[in-house]
Amino acid sequence: MTATTEPSPAVTGTIRYWAAAKSAAGLAEEPYRAATLAEALAQAKERHADRATFVRLLDICSYLVDSEPVGGRDRALVRLTEGGTVEVLPPFAGG
Repeated sequence: MTATTEPSPAVTGTIRYWAAAKSAAGLAEEPYRAATLAEALAQAKERHADRATFVRLLDICSYLVDSEPVGGRDRALVRLTEGGTVEVLPPFAGG
């Protein structure tokens, strides 16, 4: 018997940008329709392709998905939930 992995269905939620990410995006939040964090981020990069600083910043940000830190997990494996929230946290100076 062979196991098959069905793709997860896309869900809707909100991406919230904080600090430098908010400034670079030019907005505080926007909706997503995606199955994984990687898909949601790819869509954000596509929507804001004219904002090179924002696109680069997304590669170095930290993320919370439904209040849980993503850490070093593969973003393609981080499933999103219906009505969920992705928090985009840019690197902070100091500490």
